[in-house]
Amino acid sequence: MSTPTTAEQDNLQSRLPDPAEFFPEVGTIAGAMTKATMNGAIPRTTVGLVQLRAGQIVGSTYHTVRQSDILRKSGETEERITAVASWRDAPYFTDAERIALELVEAVLTPNPSGERVPDELYARASAHYDDKALWTLTIAIGQICFFIPVALIAKPIPGRPIGKNYSK
Repeated sequence: MSTPTTAEQDNLQSRLPDPAEFFPEVGTIAGAMTKATMNGAIPRTTVGLVQLRAGQIVGSTYHTVRQSDILRKSGETEERITAVASWRDAPYFTDAERIALELVEAVLTPNPSGERVPDELYARASAHYDDKALWTLTIAIGQICFFIPVALIAKPIPGRPIGKNYSK
C-alpha cells in the first residue's frame, strides 16, 4: 500500500456535509463541553491524552489525527503522543494520567464478565482526582464519545481544521 500523495489527500471527501448546516446548536453543545472540560480541574494534557486514547480504541483516524495534532501544538512530545497506544508499559505518564487512560479504556471496552468501571478502578481514580476533577474527566470522555459517531459515520477529513473538514 503506497502513501497517498498530497493531491490524493487534497481530494479526500467526507461522507456527509458539516452537521452545522442542519444543526447549528451542535456548535453550542461542543463549545459548552469544551468549556466544561477545560475548567482547570484536570490538566488539558490529560484531556487530550484521554481523547486520543478514545479515538484509538474506536478506530477513528479523524479523532486520532485531531487529538495528536492538538497535543503536539500544546507542546507534548512525540514519545508521549505515540506511546498513548501502549501506555500501560510506557514510562512517559504520571500515575494520574495512567488512571485517566485506564478509565477511558474501561468505559469504551466491553467487559463480558462484569461492570466496565468497577469500584476498585473508581477508588484508584478518586485517589488521584477530587469530585470536580472526576466529573471533568467524565465529561471529557463524554465529549469525545459524543463525537465518535460523527467521525465514524460522516468521516470528516482528518487533519483539516473544524469548519473545513467536510466536503459536501
